[in-house]
Amino acid sequence: MRIVFMGAAGLAVPSLEAILTRGSDEVVGVVSQPDRPAGRKRIPAPCPLKAFAETQGLNVLAPEKISAPEVVEELAALKPDLFVVVAYGQYIPSCVIDLAEHEAINLHPSLLPKYRGSAPIQWAVSNGDRETGVSIIYVAKKMDAGDILRQETYPIADNVTSGELHDTLAVLGADLLLKAMDDIRNGIVVRRVQDESKVIEVRKLVKEDGEIDWSESAETIRNRIRAFNPWPGSTCKLPNGERLKIWHADLEEREGAPGEVLDGRLLVATGEGALRLTEIQPSGKKRMPAEAYLNGHPLVPGSLLT
Repeated sequence: MRIVFMGAAGLAVPSLEAILTRGSDEVVGVVSQPDRPAGRKRIPAPCPLKAFAETQGLNVLAPEKISAPEVVEELAALKPDLFVVVAYGQYIPSCVIDLAEHEAINLHPSLLPKYRGSAPIQWAVSNGDRETGVSIIYVAKKMDAGDILRQETYPIADNVTSGELHDTLAVLGADLLLKAMDDIRNGIVVRRVQDESKVIEVRKLVKEDGEIDWSESAETIRNRIRAFNPWPGSTCKLPNGERLKIWHADLEEREGAPGEVLDGRLLVATGEGALRLTEIQPSGKKRMPAEAYLNGHPLVPGSLLT
């Protein structure tokens, strides 16, 4: 089949790589996002998918709006049989989808209809879910609401971060995507309509989501620390008012006032239980074991983190 691949974020790279490596289909074009300012110097840089596609010598389009008439005309000239969409970040109108005989399919890293929308991996970890997965769906007018072609579950380990889970699901999703493409090629697609009564929609993360509320339970806070690693990270304030980012913490059964430091090794009380902070990052410093920080900055038991 003649494939036009649409994607931007890192989640999309393993899928495009898998299609190219297998070689059963011809990638006649890639649609990605324009270069955006990045880093402290805000220098324009390509997104992960665009950068990878360019190393493969592929024909890459990066329009501000995929619905622009000249873009639709350019896509039509590619004569695609199928659009494959992974973490693209733009709404794809029917005038584009209708250009391909087999329409457009999308990889979504959740067990749809649960967690439609942005950041499904992070919210699954934050909510303490024990399993997640990948869904391959048809692109529909309503975001993430298309019929399901294939779906596969994957367990969420107790200590996994959303960054680690993202990388695992990207590989799992790439394999499932190839199977869905084979279903289309062989005419054996079984479309399953999503159950609208079970829909859970989630929003995009914002920096403020990383602010720790010590009145919440230790388990809830720990899940959020895992979920917001690597972005936006989980932060609190030291007794001197400086920011502290927490990258890893373990549950312990101790009680105290929320935010209270219970010993000299950074055991912190929460609304229910306590957390042993094991990997932290002081403001302006690199990530480090908590004990390394405490060697030069001891915290007195009874002091408060806020």
